[in-house]
Amino acid sequence: MLALSQFTFRLCSQDQADEFGMAEMSKVELASGVVHTVPDDLAHSLMCDDMALGYWKEITPLARNEWICWIIDAKKADTRQRRIERMCNDLKQGKRRPCCWPGCSHREKNGN
Repeated sequence: MLALSQFTFRLCSQDQADEFGMAEMSKVELASGVVHTVPDDLAHSLMCDDMALGYWKEITPLARNEWICWIIDAKKADTRQRRIERMCNDLKQGKRRPCCWPGCSHREKNGN
């Protein structure tokens, strides 16, 4: 079963709102991981980058979970933002999981 998170956020630009015939605020469903849900800052970055969003939709829930955990594990806001940017770039290069990340410590041994 695919887990979906629903977000309300401001579109990246008024041009996007006009292009999609939407008001400035929009509700969007975005697939999350097996343990973690997509945080708002990550959701906004994905929604502003169509190519990264396309790759996000193609990876498994377990892979999405690893990216989310890697991002929320950052202790400083600037590190978190750099990780979000890196994740978008890595996804567009075909990378499915964070490099050199031991994996989500929040998952149970059975994979849930």
